[in-house]
Amino acid sequence: MSNSLVADTTIFACVTDAYQTIAAPSTGEFKDRGSKFIAYAWPVRSEAEALEHLENLRKEHFKARHHCFAWRFEPDGSRFRSNDDGEPSGTAGRPILGQIDSFSLTYVVVVVVRYFGGTLLGTSGLINAYREAAAEALRNAEIIECLVKDIFLLDFDYALMPDVMNAVKKLELEVLRQTFEERGEIEIGIRQSETDATLLRFKAQLWKVSEEEAAGVDWPSGMVVKQENVKPENRKI
Repeated sequence: MSNSLVADTTIFACVTDAYQTIAAPSTGEFKDRGSKFIAYAWPVRSEAEALEHLENLRKEHFKARHHCFAWRFEPDGSRFRSNDDGEPSGTAGRPILGQIDSFSLTYVVVVVVRYFGGTLLGTSGLINAYREAAAEALRNAEIIECLVKDIFLLDFDYALMPDVMNAVKKLELEVLRQTFEERGEIEIGIRQSETDATLLRFKAQLWKVSEEEAAGVDWPSGMVVKQENVKPENRKI
């Protein structure tokens, strides 16, 4: 049984702040000489979530002989796993993973359930069956592009609220959360490659000066900007 887990193999040519995944669960099916291969694909944010889908499928398809799977995580696809679940080594998990890579996807898990039809398919037959089932599920999925974002908390005195709100609106910043109690707090998300430039424009808006002038001053009194440490599984897709 193959059960590979590799932490430093990147499938994308370069690391960017954008990646592709699927928008919603999808399925696909392939049949060969009586064996039925049913593929399930899900967008996932963590290995725990992927394993939960796998366990649910094992309960649903408890009569199936194999439940083979593969997943990829991280924007650069660097964290992955594949599992043959009793099939000959390299005939199931790797072909499934190959289709995830063929579609240039990450934050996705694909599980292929096999019902044995009584005829051995051989190595090439198994590779083809698991590959085609996974490919069908991914062809049926809606593929979306997601951005990697830095999360910041804007913590400010109420005297600054008009300027803060105007700047947020003018720069069209993505507001993830806002609360107004003893102080105002607004959590924003900024595309990673645009973080420095966006924060500089925001500071310039607050000071009502040029970006060149804003680069030489601190945040206005009463304004605190803190970067949030958000675990990948808790980030918004």
